[in-house]
This record gives sequence, C-alpha cells and structure tokens, in this order.
Amino acid sequence: MVDVPPAAGSPGLPFTPDERADYRSIRESQARDYEIQERHMARHRQGTPDLYLRLLAGLATPHLGFPIDRLEHSLQTASRALRDGRDELYVFAALFHDVGDAVAPANHPEAGAAMLRPYVSDDLYWMVRHHGSFQGYYYWHFLGRDRDAREKYRDHRLFGFTAEFCELYDQAAFDRDYRSLSLADFEPLVREVMSRPRNFVPD
Repeated sequence: MVDVPPAAGSPGLPFTPDERADYRSIRESQARDYEIQERHMARHRQGTPDLYLRLLAGLATPHLGFPIDRLEHSLQTASRALRDGRDELYVFAALFHDVGDAVAPANHPEAGAAMLRPYVSDDLYWMVRHHGSFQGYYYWHFLGRDRDAREKYRDHRLFGFTAEFCELYDQAAFDRDYRSLSLADFEPLVREVMSRPRNFVPD
C-alpha cells in the first residue's frame, strides 16, 4: 500500500476560483502551474463523497426486474455486513460493491473496484474487483454460463475471503422483508472513510 503524497503547492495561499495555470503543453509547464491546479483539485476532491453518494442513490431506478432495486441491494449488503461486525472499510466496500453499475454495467465489478481503490485495502479492492465471478456461482448456470468461473482463482489467497462476501452478504441481499439501514445512515461512514484516502494510484 502506498501512502498518498501530501498536496503540492502553498496551502497558505488563498483559493482564487478564476486562477488558472498558464501553459500550452505539459512540457512547458512550471511548478507554479501545479500549485494552482492542486488548490483547485483540493476543493474539487471535497465534493467526491457527494458524487459517490449520488451515483449510489441513482441505482434506485430502474429496478431491472430484480426483487428489490439495486440501491436497496447495496444498502442490504452493507447492513448485513455492519450487523455482522465487519469493520468500516469492509462495510464501505459492501455498500459500494455494485456502484460500477451506475457508469459501466458491462464491467461493473472492475469499474466499481477502481472507484473504491483509493479508500480501501488491497484485499477489499481485489474482492470487489472479482466479486462478479464469485457471485456468478449462484446463477450463471441459469444463463448458460459457467457457474464455476471463480475456480480460476481457487489458489489465490483471497478466494475464501471473496467467496465468503458473496455467500454471507451479496447473494443473500435480495430480501424484500429485510430492514436495511438507509443511505443517510451510512453517510457519516462514507464521509469518514473518504476523508482519508489510503492509496495513491498513479496509473
């Protein structure tokens, strides 16, 4: 895990909304340009939790024929994990494990994992990144697909960890009668986790 580098620039300088860098190509840019940009980016990053929460809220429609909508599925997955005593990063990952559906339905595990990577452990990143194949164990055979696709990861140290997530929380979270916590209930946890990124991901 790589620590996030400190923000560049001079934090003591006031933020000026209209201030912009002055270069026509990266090759000719100067240190001052990045001080300006970093002040803007620091402000912009403050709104990231709101963006993530809006994306998650957007999963409420359409329901796509599921017994419950995808927001409720996410809330139920996270509620089950929380009530089972999982730590806050695990609950955060459980809450957002399907957020990739909002922007990239065709590869939602990969997209969602990329969004979570700055905030969760490497193990949780891997779990979310690969949960689609593990979840497929429960239903892919109904669609003519290989339900045992997860077996390609059998020797990976996180196979059991990811299989457990799907068994206990993900595949079980389609119960119309389950009383989930609300998105507002999870908002403080989301803001707390996202206030302290764990990973700097340059590529």
